Amino acid sequence: MKYLFVFFISTFTFAQHTEVVDFKTINATLEINPIKRNVVGKCEYTFEVIQKTDTIRIDAQKMEFSNVKINGYDVKFKANKKQFLLFEGFKNGTNTLTFNYEAFPTQAMYFVNWDFSKEMDTPEKVQGQIWTQGQGRYTSNWLPSFDDVNEKVIFGLTIAFHKSFEVISNGVLVNKTENGDSISWHYQMQKPMSSYLLMLAIGHFQKQTQIANSQIPLEFYYENGDSNKIEPTYRYSKQVFDFFEKEIGIPYPWEVYRQIPVRDFLYAGMENTTTTLFSRDFVVDSIGYNDRNYLNINAHELAHQWFGNIVTAKSGKEHWLQEGFATYYALLAEREVFGEQYFYNELYKSSRQIAQASKTDTIPVLNEKASSLTFYQKGAWALHVLREALGKDKFNLAVKKYLEKCAFQNVTTDDFLTEIDLISNYDTKSFRKRWLEGSVFPNEEVDALLQKNDFMKEYLQLLATPLDIVKDKESIVKLMKSDVYFPIKELLVYQSASKAFEQKHYLLIEALKTNELHVRQAVASSMAAIPESFREQYETLLKDRSYETQEIALFNLWKQFPKFREKYIELSKNWIGFEDKNLKLQYLSLAYLTDKKDAKKFKIYQELLSYTGTNYDSGIQQNALQKLLNLKINTKKFLEVWLMLLEIIVGNL
Repeated sequence: MKYLFVFFISTFTFAQHTEVVDFKTINATLEINPIKRNVVGKCEYTFEVIQKTDTIRIDAQKMEFSNVKINGYDVKFKANKKQFLLFEGFKNGTNTLTFNYEAFPTQAMYFVNWDFSKEMDTPEKVQGQIWTQGQGRYTSNWLPSFDDVNEKVIFGLTIAFHKSFEVISNGVLVNKTENGDSISWHYQMQKPMSSYLLMLAIGHFQKQTQIANSQIPLEFYYENGDSNKIEPTYRYSKQVFDFFEKEIGIPYPWEVYRQIPVRDFLYAGMENTTTTLFSRDFVVDSIGYNDRNYLNINAHELAHQWFGNIVTAKSGKEHWLQEGFATYYALLAEREVFGEQYFYNELYKSSRQIAQASKTDTIPVLNEKASSLTFYQKGAWALHVLREALGKDKFNLAVKKYLEKCAFQNVTTDDFLTEIDLISNYDTKSFRKRWLEGSVFPNEEVDALLQKNDFMKEYLQLLATPLDIVKDKESIVKLMKSDVYFPIKELLVYQSASKAFEQKHYLLIEALKTNELHVRQAVASSMAAIPESFREQYETLLKDRSYETQEIALFNLWKQFPKFREKYIELSKNWIGFEDKNLKLQYLSLAYLTDKKDAKKFKIYQELLSYTGTNYDSGIQQNALQKLLNLKINTKKFLEVWLMLLEIIVGNL
């Protein structure tokens, strides 16, 4: 069959203790067809029956099974739309289960850009990718496995795929074997993990490898043609990895760490064991890095290798043990890279978000229905409160002992707080009630911690008592010329936004002179009207090393100075911008509105419409469609494309 790809999955024994049945190993041969978008498998599981039971359950979404045997004998079974159920043939102790199955996954496994045409009818030319997403989607959509995070197994995959593609999965790449037009890739985990952390990524990737101080290989993947984006995309990756091993005090728990950008990814990033997948939107060049760097997501997903993968929350109620920890340790990593002032500014911004949300959101951290903001940001703040109260050394010691005692197990909040109790007299009961079980955000406690930093103290003072744009001119100019951290200068610009131009003119000039991208971007976005006398100064924003600033400035100048529109269109004709081509699409939409010749307008329209094609990522398609909607070009072709994309988007929800 054309484009039929074969997978072989195996595992080694590693004891995991569950109450009734403990699955030990999985061996499977999978065939994945990107044309049919189905999975056909032949599997072997070994498991131990610890206590007598009448039913063994394996999660399997909408799968068909055949040739089911336990310990070599045919057995009866039942398969509903959610589970594969076994009733006979097993015994106390070790058992072996084998079966064949077929699945047509509608989620958890995604086939991107597998639309073949006459021009793209060979594997070498096809820009297709296959990637998986287990958390929130369930690996049981494509492999019979365990939606319960408390069932952990060691996975090993051998994947046969066309030799023009790179194939990546969890664990160490043991070997590669070439066989005709295909290569078999054998990956092997050494320690157990929950099924939602199983992953697969296939595409035309290349990689660059660095070695951590602990000798762990760090593999950075990228697509062909993105070699100039490797350094800015993965900037500080090794530094963050080395920092975590030192700060956490527990060596990285696996044998290799990979990061892979994939197309049309559902989330910013996903911390699959040993292998993070992340959105290609964060693949940036040196200019894009200034607006949209990957560092926070990079650090967040890496932190999960300890908090979530080596120890896994027992239930959704304890989800903060994964997301709160990963969020906080990502902030600690950013402090290591960007400094103390950056760290406190990020804490401040998240505190305002939580405080605002808490006015209507009364669900506490320890609740499976808590919002992402609560699990992530409030959970991180809870850890900051603990670290400040205990001191860095005691906090780190508690975290280390928590990870050591609970390694490769499932955990609760009590497991962590017990370690705090053992090394200190800190009142964890009050902490738990205040930060984890309460819905009120402790603003006074938060502000007191923020004001331990001098920059933040000055920022909060300025926020509470703004300087007068006229009376305090000397103080404002002094601040703008000083080396004070940029958010203070940024705040001065935004606080002057409603003032008359004549009053704030000097401030805007000083803001532009700072040459600080964020401060200059504040000027770009805060001006509702640009006087002619300020046009040339404002035009300098078009040359900033910021795709966001350039987009804002281009639109504002085009809108407010019609007689210079052709100049701005000519200046921006070769702009591209981020992965979603924000500048290119902005240029096309403005060029369409500027040009008076129908033939040229039609050519621009065709180019803009071309970016809605399925050969482009969904981010580009949506951006292009939005531009077309704004232009109100409601042709039949456009409406057909819009409906097709809407169907794709809904299908991925």
